[in-house]
Amino acid sequence: MDDGGSGARDLGWYGRGQAEHHRTVIDADGAGMLSRRVPNSGPELLELIADVLNVSEEVTWAIDLNAGGAALLIALLVNHGQKVLHIPGRTVHYASGAYRGDGKTDAKDAYVIADQARMRRDLEPLAVGNDVSVDLKILTARRYDLTADAPAQSTGCVHNCWNTSPHWSGPTNTAGPRGALVLLTGYQTPAALRRIGTSRLATWLKNRKVRSSAAVAAAAVQAAEAQHTAVPGEKPAAAMAAKLAREVMALDEEISETDTLIEGRFREHQHAEVILSMPGMGPLPSAEFIAVTGGNMDAFGTSDRLADVAGLAPVPRDSGRISGNLHRPRRYSRRLLRVFYLSAQVAARSCPVSKRFYDRKRSEGKGHEQALLALARRRLNALWALIRDGRPFETNPPQVDTAAA
Repeated sequence: MDDGGSGARDLGWYGRGQAEHHRTVIDADGAGMLSRRVPNSGPELLELIADVLNVSEEVTWAIDLNAGGAALLIALLVNHGQKVLHIPGRTVHYASGAYRGDGKTDAKDAYVIADQARMRRDLEPLAVGNDVSVDLKILTARRYDLTADAPAQSTGCVHNCWNTSPHWSGPTNTAGPRGALVLLTGYQTPAALRRIGTSRLATWLKNRKVRSSAAVAAAAVQAAEAQHTAVPGEKPAAAMAAKLAREVMALDEEISETDTLIEGRFREHQHAEVILSMPGMGPLPSAEFIAVTGGNMDAFGTSDRLADVAGLAPVPRDSGRISGNLHRPRRYSRRLLRVFYLSAQVAARSCPVSKRFYDRKRSEGKGHEQALLALARRRLNALWALIRDGRPFETNPPQVDTAAA
């Protein structure tokens, strides 16, 4: 950073490409010293780091990416004990408007990154998580993608049958989500269901561990008896439904396997037992918390800063005579907010301490969502303190005898 002319350098990286980065070096006064592209490969990056450190030992490195294509660069800088600041792309975009010229180039963005690192004092150093947190970040991201795809595919395969056989709603409701998928992998048309009959279908479903197989078979055959007319497009719709059903079942299996991997890896984290002691913080939300925060509370400084990142610290939007106009911040971590909000929902039902706090907020006139958000903020402060002190959550913490003291 700028230290008043001692020769410190700020180096800005614009890292949108996977194959290369654009680097810009500026001095303490903001004057450009060097600007060029650098291949995103180990030897070239190591050579560059050595060249920069030969020029000045006081260097602040700033980059607009904190993962992905910048992972190699960040790892090399951290291994060399360098201070790295992360400036989000959105911040770079808005800051660019204050610089000369309307054009957008990699060189300009790299200069903006370096100059912002030189002038600003509110940027936090990039915290690189340990192996467990990095693994959880990858695994939870994969799980998010899988769970986002599953509902659409499941709905699509059932609707394919409903379009040609309206009576399918009966057996699918009786079978439940998994039972309906199993049924669709083998029998999709009324004619096929009538041919197999109730008894053999019940046995077929039972062998595939479908609950209430007899009731499901009876509902399916009854629905098939109500439709003896083949609707145009029935065959391709049936084939598509069977294919989608198999894909959804495979997707569910992969989600289950991913959950197992996430839980196993999370339990290896140093704060696993402390976080799990909090009511409502099961293995999956706890792993999400570690994935988003890196498990390092020192990177946030205070619980208020963590609450701000999670969107649980309202910000004022006052103007003129209007004051006390608080709103949720526009930029915050949706994943972190979801962790605390959903865990607060569970705790409000299962934890006496959380339930009393929730009921008190409702008695004060707050709505359900407002009370849950207040509870989520309180739980965030509690979790922060537990991790800081390395102690588990206690429903009735021991009271200090002040008289004896």
